[in-house]
Amino acid sequence: MALKNSRPTSPARRFYSVPTFEELTKRKAEKALLEPLSKSGGRNNTGRVTSRHRGGGHKRQYRIIDFKRGKHGVAATVKAIEYDPNRSGRIALLQYADGEKCYIVAPDGVKVGDVLSSGPDVEIQTGNALPLKNIPAGTFVHNVEMRPGKGGQLGRSAGNSLQLMAKEGNFATLKLPSGELRKFSVDCYATIGSVGNSDHENISYGKAGRSRWLGIRPQTRGMAMNPVDHPNGGGEGRSKSGGGYQHPVSPWGQYAKGLKTRKRRKQSSKYIVKRRK
Repeated sequence: MALKNSRPTSPARRFYSVPTFEELTKRKAEKALLEPLSKSGGRNNTGRVTSRHRGGGHKRQYRIIDFKRGKHGVAATVKAIEYDPNRSGRIALLQYADGEKCYIVAPDGVKVGDVLSSGPDVEIQTGNALPLKNIPAGTFVHNVEMRPGKGGQLGRSAGNSLQLMAKEGNFATLKLPSGELRKFSVDCYATIGSVGNSDHENISYGKAGRSRWLGIRPQTRGMAMNPVDHPNGGGEGRSKSGGGYQHPVSPWGQYAKGLKTRKRRKQSSKYIVKRRK
């Protein structure tokens, strides 16, 4: 994938860049694999805002993605590489030998006509899904399960991958994109290779309106508010809230920098070999 930069015909176009979409081979999605997707506007089931700065945005339909790759031993041909508005990576349309179709997160380098499969005995090839116990150490994988049979949860965004560092007993150690080392059951499935569309991180939106298309609303700094609205608000002129230095906090007074928010007795902490920091 490559990016296309605009000529500065207006202030918004000066830093505007868009993908070329040259890797896409099909414009319209498979109707049978679409579901309606409603927006919450950041509100929970009681109507209260629980996630701020959400709302609006372009209408979307959800593409049903097969994160489990549970059709073992059946070869599937890549029929198309498509755009998905709900994720940063591309999606690949597979058609199995028995005629069934499904979407998967498109691995980097997979193209139309490639034959992919999943199962414990398939070969080590980009796009194939295997249990961690059958993958050689040092291999880069994506769409990794955290519990066997649950479906891939880690390494699903554009350009992401995890590296299989070691295997010992019932556990395999993987290095996450954050740098964290974590243990996984060797029975967890993972897909060989990394997710495609790695240039996504280099996109420059160029204007505020493009964030609104994505459903992201404007955010006001706490320091620009009054003391009644935010703990960091107030002060004559530009100040760190009231003249003296104050640590930046959330609207509810929780430290915004440096505070560890992970639960001390979280059950999954025993699987973390080395934290990202």
